[in-house]
Amino acid sequence: MQKKDHPGVYIPPPLIYVAFFFLSVALQKAMPLNSLFLQTAVAATAGRVLLIAGILVLLPALWKFLVSNNTLITIKPAHSLQTAGIYAFTRNPMYLGLLLLYSGIGFFKGNWWTFIVIPLLIITVQVYIISKEEHYLQRAFGNAYLQYKKKVRRWI
Repeated sequence: MQKKDHPGVYIPPPLIYVAFFFLSVALQKAMPLNSLFLQTAVAATAGRVLLIAGILVLLPALWKFLVSNNTLITIKPAHSLQTAGIYAFTRNPMYLGLLLLYSGIGFFKGNWWTFIVIPLLIITVQVYIISKEEHYLQRAFGNAYLQYKKKVRRWI
């Protein structure tokens, strides 16, 4: 029996965002940073804007996967290459949407560490998830993926 090809991402991507969020909470407990600004109306507004933006990016991406009968499970093969809708603007709207949600929640939690670890979160998502998915999509969809990759940026 032939093994089906897949990206090889064994940790569900949302769990990586959650793990980094809990890391930021632990860092705040270990090395507290003043969070007075994060308790202001400006910060609350920024948090709401980021949450709404995250939802507006995530929902069309999830809908596209649902209607195309594709899988969100990263250890299963893709049925089709997503290039239309939100995917015409970013190759990774789900990861971008999760980052926006993560940042919005950071404003509500009132924790600067949430923002300080964002570069490490992005590097982790880039190296552990996106690079594996890109290699897989190139194997699975060949030239169609390469052409899409030339037209659409990875994040925004």
